[in-house]
Amino acid sequence: MSGTGRVRVAVVFGGRSAEHAISCISAGSVIAALDPERYEVVPVGIARDGRWVLPGAGQRLAITDGQLPEVTGGTAVSLVGDPAGRGLAVLEPAAGIGAALTEVDVVFPVLHGAYGEDGTIQGLLEMSGLPYVGSGVFASAASMDKEFTKKLLASAGVPQGDHVVLRDAGGAVCPDPDVLSAADRERLGLPVFVKPARAGSSIGITKVTDWAQFPEAVATAAVVDPKVVVEAAVPGREVECGVLAGPDGGPPQASVPAEIRLKPGTDWYDFDAKYLEDAVEFDVPADLTPEQTRAVQQASCRAYRALDCEGLARVDFFLGTGPDGEDRLVVNEVNTMPGFTSISMYPRMWAASGVSYPELVDRLVASALARAGRPAGR
Repeated sequence: MSGTGRVRVAVVFGGRSAEHAISCISAGSVIAALDPERYEVVPVGIARDGRWVLPGAGQRLAITDGQLPEVTGGTAVSLVGDPAGRGLAVLEPAAGIGAALTEVDVVFPVLHGAYGEDGTIQGLLEMSGLPYVGSGVFASAASMDKEFTKKLLASAGVPQGDHVVLRDAGGAVCPDPDVLSAADRERLGLPVFVKPARAGSSIGITKVTDWAQFPEAVATAAVVDPKVVVEAAVPGREVECGVLAGPDGGPPQASVPAEIRLKPGTDWYDFDAKYLEDAVEFDVPADLTPEQTRAVQQASCRAYRALDCEGLARVDFFLGTGPDGEDRLVVNEVNTMPGFTSISMYPRMWAASGVSYPELVDRLVASALARAGRPAGR
């Protein structure tokens, strides 16, 4: 606890991934939701080059006039590797800052993508002995990598869409139009979605409707990650569901599902549609039958457990119709640190389930603190 008796929460945002700006926006919403009477917030920005800073008063954490926010400068800090230090060290001393940042009670890493949602910062926090919100090292890494997410979910009996993994897409195979065999092309069909294996927010993804577009699509994805996943299109409604750790260590709980509906003229749910354009409509909760709702919620909790997630996750599905007319539910992705922006689906689904944004943040911080006594390595 800080000298004021409040829980000191370091909200870490920005980062080195292509989702830097979205992380900043998410952090702005989280900081606004933390009750100042209960929490002392320490905003910690990570610049695109990896520098950790205490941002200045002018740091934007929202889209302004179409401009995305970015961490640029501030007072340099570093995470203390010695668990006895329990927090941050100021590298550029400034009046009134050093003593206030010696200790941190819990870290809320509102980081999306590489170096944040992939187990890397989770490992750093484990070594530093700091409690943190969200999944541990393994679950974060496995959920970030689409290839291994699919393998682990398949082993748990959670249905997956057809796909192929290109392991050296950033190298010599990138311009080769024959990198995907004729048999693979026939099996996948068109369209396909070409994705970086370890990224989010639809960054680096291309919808391919003609195989002539394929080499360029692979090259685009490989800029983000040298491992690329090629997925068959799965027809159906886009449905999402939030999972939250149960109170007092109880089983995970699922929110009401939500549905994303594209407006006419929008081809698919890409980055611009998500964050910059008024291109989608959201049904929260989704217009599903009680049976469909239960199926989505149960599959979400199964996916959460299969990947050993903790704290929270958002599970994305396609809900279509099978050959016999039955519902066909296919997992698309699992996000261990879903977006927390004002329009993000995760907090909206929980709000529709009776858990307000401030309550949601409270539960996540409480869950992180409750896990603090466990052995390291999760």
